[in-house]
Amino acid sequence: MDSADLPAGWEVWSAGETRYVLAYRPDIFDSKEFPAPCLPTIYLTKGQRGRRPGRHQPAPDDPWHVTLSLEPEIEVASARYDDRDEAVAGVHDLAARFADGEFDPREYYQVPREDYLDELDAILGE
Repeated sequence: MDSADLPAGWEVWSAGETRYVLAYRPDIFDSKEFPAPCLPTIYLTKGQRGRRPGRHQPAPDDPWHVTLSLEPEIEVASARYDDRDEAVAGVHDLAARFADGEFDPREYYQVPREDYLDELDAILGE
């Protein structure tokens, strides 16, 4: 997966064989002005993201999971796929839906961060 193929604003933050992390506008939400844990993030993982301790490698038949998070432990959307290519397509769809403003971040953030949410609204064209 390449950042150039993603909807505007999304970047591949880290990539591995069974896990990808995508971040939305890390150039703005860089932890200096805004809290890093609130960075909109999409995780693509083979097997559950929070696997049991000691099980570092997913089983070959584990499904792929795509999850959009806006805060630690706050999932906005998630989907499960049997195939990696379908999961990558799911990542692109979810990233586009977020960038198009389908999700209202104010509904999901647990801690009021008005400056942060105002900046996010401005970027998303709200």
